Amino acid sequence: MEPILQVKDLTKQYPDFMLDHVSFSVPRGTIVGLIGENGAGKSTTLKAILDLIRKDDGTVRFFGEELTEDRKDMKENIGVVFDGIHFHETLTPAKIEKISAAAYRQWNSQTYHGYLEQFSLPADKEIKTFSKGMKMKLGIAAALSHDPKLLILDEATSGLDPVMRDDLLDVFMDFVQDENHSILMSSHITTDLEKVADYIVFIHQGKLIFRKEKDELIYNYGIIRCSSSQFEMLDKKDILACRKKDYQWDVLVSDREKMARRYKDLVIDNAAIDDILLLYVKGDVLS
Repeated sequence: MEPILQVKDLTKQYPDFMLDHVSFSVPRGTIVGLIGENGAGKSTTLKAILDLIRKDDGTVRFFGEELTEDRKDMKENIGVVFDGIHFHETLTPAKIEKISAAAYRQWNSQTYHGYLEQFSLPADKEIKTFSKGMKMKLGIAAALSHDPKLLILDEATSGLDPVMRDDLLDVFMDFVQDENHSILMSSHITTDLEKVADYIVFIHQGKLIFRKEKDELIYNYGIIRCSSSQFEMLDKKDILACRKKDYQWDVLVSDREKMARRYKDLVIDNAAIDDILLLYVKGDVLS
């Protein structure tokens, strides 16, 4: 089945940064997490996908077709939430509905008010009285109320308390229960992605490092903790990345069980997504 979003060789050149031929897809019915350190190119990727900035090369296909200015029907199938709400502060959720209903043919008032009630958002209070978490929930409520097939989120859970984040993650999981819905979400809170993502796309210094199933990372990858003498004994072909901290080496491997069989005396821990990101960013990449 054709993916909802297909990105191929996406490239954007700035004087001091280059998004370098990034390729990945978002299959139907899935959540894809986009990770990378600050400045890695996550927001640039999302803006180029949405044609908010002009790409220098590459193709972006939604539902098998390229997004163009005149394809309003295609844009209605995409819901977007960035970090921070972009509605005017004097508007209320009720006024936002009037604006949105005029802009989107597929606007669903019942869905919108259902989310306002679920998120405990007052319809007649000005946005300037809302907390950051309330503003983010309002943005998500509006994005989901014009019946999008693809939801694109840029740090949508950033700065929220754990209870609010958990509430939103439940909403995202419910959304993709429909196999014709998908989510692409950029987040530096990798524990959120460990809960909900099906795939992880990792960008570092503008380059794609990998696109892998989350379960492969969680259940197969591992971190060897070893001394310098033990590190010298390791077959370097098995090492993805490594980093020395004081007298200990942290070594990232892609097959934890194989390494445990080969090196029975070594400590091999499970690798969280944070561990993987840190070793690639701060360590030495060998393969």
